[in-house]
Amino acid sequence: MRGLITLKELKTEKILELIKYAEKLKKGFRISYPDKKIATLFFENSTRTHYSFQVALMNLGISIIDLNADTSSVRKGETLYDTVRTFEALGVDGVIIRHSKDEYYNDLKNIQIPIFNAGDGAGSHPTQSLLDLMTIHEEFGGFKGLKCCIVGDISHSRVAHTNIEIMERLGMEVYISGPEEFNDHSAKWIPFDEAVETMDIVMLLRVQFERHKEKMKMTVEEYHEKYGLTVERMNKMKENAIIMHPAPINRGVEIADEVAECPKSRIYKQMTNGVYIRMAVISDSLDGNL
Repeated sequence: MRGLITLKELKTEKILELIKYAEKLKKGFRISYPDKKIATLFFENSTRTHYSFQVALMNLGISIIDLNADTSSVRKGETLYDTVRTFEALGVDGVIIRHSKDEYYNDLKNIQIPIFNAGDGAGSHPTQSLLDLMTIHEEFGGFKGLKCCIVGDISHSRVAHTNIEIMERLGMEVYISGPEEFNDHSAKWIPFDEAVETMDIVMLLRVQFERHKEKMKMTVEEYHEKYGLTVERMNKMKENAIIMHPAPINRGVEIADEVAECPKSRIYKQMTNGVYIRMAVISDSLDGNL
């Protein structure tokens, strides 16, 4: 399957190549595909990923066809395969898809145009992980030996599941922390306050209320008290440590309002880097390399 579905299918060398290509684009390198058309198919609400992909496409001179699921034949029961197959028949050069179903791409094996996974259920979010890695690479110049703790709603997070695998493959030490009901044992668990004081990267996750089949066993105020990155906790972080978050941010829940844009925060830099990573991925695919 062409495009980018998961990072597991990519060699480490290829991931590093994409990061360096994105950094080159960020420094001003330009490439254009004015004769190409790509459709964005978002079946879940999204701001950063959806519009970051669209800005990336515009920067590459690519025409955008944006599906409105609420006014499409999806409302009549059309399958994902038939929706994508329709766009393929219409002559688009690729599709960008976010869907609530885990591994939705397994239903699209007969599709011949590139597919870019913008998030599947609680499974994988490859471009988010790439932009996280780009942000870390810009900050530290590499990955080996860095310590990162991913904090919060691990069990519902495609960001966590993708990041843990690739960060460990790149030689990072990855830990998880947060409420026990969100611990899926995908990495070594450590107490949150220990993580704050010992990690190079503290990566907070949004509490995904919309994915919970049961409510949290604590109030949002209790969550913030036990697992929120407060000013007091931020002041205990290592001197060169950074704060990351895939966003959207629940201010006053996983992170204090005063901390979200403090000098250690790289949250908005992550968003900026998302445009260049997505430009790199799309360009590399259109050039026949993905």
